[in-house]
Amino acid sequence: MLPGSIQISGETLSSAEIRDICESLRENSIKLLSLRGCQLSDRDFGRICRGVAESHSLAQLNLNLGIVSNINRVKQLAEALKANRSVQSLFLHGSPLTDAGLALLNPALSIHPSLVALDLGDCMLGDEGINLICGLLPPDGAKSGLKELTLSANPGITAKGWGRLAIAVAHSSQVRVLNLDYNPLGDQIAGMLAVSVASSRTLEVLDLEGTGLTNQSALILLDMVENYPTALRTLILAENNISPELQQQISDLLSEGEEEEENETREVMAREKNSWICQSNSSSQMVLVTSGLGESLLAETEM
Repeated sequence: MLPGSIQISGETLSSAEIRDICESLRENSIKLLSLRGCQLSDRDFGRICRGVAESHSLAQLNLNLGIVSNINRVKQLAEALKANRSVQSLFLHGSPLTDAGLALLNPALSIHPSLVALDLGDCMLGDEGINLICGLLPPDGAKSGLKELTLSANPGITAKGWGRLAIAVAHSSQVRVLNLDYNPLGDQIAGMLAVSVASSRTLEVLDLEGTGLTNQSALILLDMVENYPTALRTLILAENNISPELQQQISDLLSEGEEEEENETREVMAREKNSWICQSNSSSQMVLVTSGLGESLLAETEM
């Protein structure tokens, strides 16, 4: 039987429900576990963590909206992730993690063999937390790292921290999605991020919704999209003080780039197909072999 999912939101979980969840984890029958905004005791949270540690099927773990509510729970989650090898996506959005909590969790995150998506939005992080996160975005070829990172609504991060992240993203060979929405970035930090995007070979989605941008930074982003080849396909600029015309220009240019890439891909595939057909036709030739007795033999040879 294929692994399924358990998704519960905003409920107070009973001991019986916790028991069923833990059994499913141990039996490797869950691929997705979401307990978003649920209420459970510290004891039951520990039981869930032990189940996560034993699971080989769990790929997505959603503990958004305050599930990881204290340092003891952070420690229990860290121990679970050290033992677990299957979780690919971890969602902790809305947890009062702080830099201290992330420091406890970071050793488990940094050695996890499968983790590629991490949501630390609204986790009360600051510059020290950003320094730890940058370690999860290793330079080209160093080791595996995150492909999707969410840092929405962490107003304690300063320009210094965002600058450090911009450098890490520029040199990362893997990050594809970066969500920074609802942070007070402003035009200066947006300019740094534009340089980062221009340098990145993998970043496809950048969310800057509600980050205090104006036409000043939008013009920089427009110049980047118009004049520099990037992997960027989606740039979200809603709820900023940017004119609709500028937003539309940027969107149109990104769409044109995506269409051109699709056309190029089709052309390459067509050329490869024609090349393969030509090679196939020329690789087999019929050779007539005649014996001295007037008999003929047909032999197919690979040239």
